[in-house]
Amino acid sequence: MKTKLARFGLFTALTLSAAILAQGPAQADDISSTFVAGHPPVFRWVKMVPEVFVPTVQKELEGSGHSISVDLQAGGSVAKVGEELEAVGEGLAEMGTVQALFDPAKLAVQNVTYYTPFVSSDVNQISDMMDRLQKEDPRLYQAYTDNNIVYLGGAIAIDDYLLMTNFPVNSLDDLKGRKIAAPGAAINWLSGTGAVGVSGNLTTYYNELKTGVYDGVIVFASAAVPGKLYEVAPHVTRMGLGAQFAGVIGANKDWYDGLPDEVKMALHKGADAARDWYNSDLTTFAAKALEIMAANGATVVEAPQEMREAWAKGMDNAAKTWAADLDSKGIKGSEVLSLYMDEMRKAGATPLRDWDKE
Repeated sequence: MKTKLARFGLFTALTLSAAILAQGPAQADDISSTFVAGHPPVFRWVKMVPEVFVPTVQKELEGSGHSISVDLQAGGSVAKVGEELEAVGEGLAEMGTVQALFDPAKLAVQNVTYYTPFVSSDVNQISDMMDRLQKEDPRLYQAYTDNNIVYLGGAIAIDDYLLMTNFPVNSLDDLKGRKIAAPGAAINWLSGTGAVGVSGNLTTYYNELKTGVYDGVIVFASAAVPGKLYEVAPHVTRMGLGAQFAGVIGANKDWYDGLPDEVKMALHKGADAARDWYNSDLTTFAAKALEIMAANGATVVEAPQEMREAWAKGMDNAAKTWAADLDSKGIKGSEVLSLYMDEMRKAGATPLRDWDKE
């Protein structure tokens, strides 16, 4: 896929450059664009594009002499989950939901929250913090620039992660030998539990649980409901693993640089509006999601504090290992880890472990 992206990307980049040189940015009256998302529109971070991002951008452009049309290509039609960054950066699409969680090599520092579980379950706290840091701190922003991406905004935060299984979990001992799927770096959360971690994502969870590929998943309530995971993993344990940061709305830098200033500003305002809608809608729905799962036959339990503390204490400190590995590659992993943890503590978070201080 990435070879294909590179080939199409080169063609598209050359085409865009020729168009820009021919007409000049100030003459761009009608702008056509493609927006890619690996996940299907059922998920909120894709739904926010046609429902909020695009209408806001179009409204902001009223009376400016410029207009934009956005063709949403979701569900892997152009780029699969984890391929969005390449599709946008290489010019196959002008914009997309850039999923840091599924591109940990190229967006390494953006994955800091997934290496630091048990820090905060507050979606807005995580979203606001990561949005601000990525706009203000070059150690985070540089990762986008290096991949020919402009960070428009729309920080995608994920509500508190749960453990959903096809067996009851009364203690951590119940996880021993069980295959549990987790996304990206979250697979590290299973260290010390005795469970066998399996890499997975939302597009495959239901079928693989149903067919016995694994016995449970680490997932968040707002996605478990539309994915109907309660049908195949009816035992829901609220572990307080934490809210996380997963991605953003990004634009191809070559395309963005050729846009009129009014359009650039409209794109950023659209992304900010999408973030606000997303956080509000997510917070409201996440509170109802557990009730919906229970009403559909799931057993929802709150893990005792001692179980949560035992899980956190028994984990490897993958955050320190991750940061040290980035440091060795010239990426300021330890600085970003300390920055994030310090900012979260200042914001009122009470981590079960201070991952940066050990």
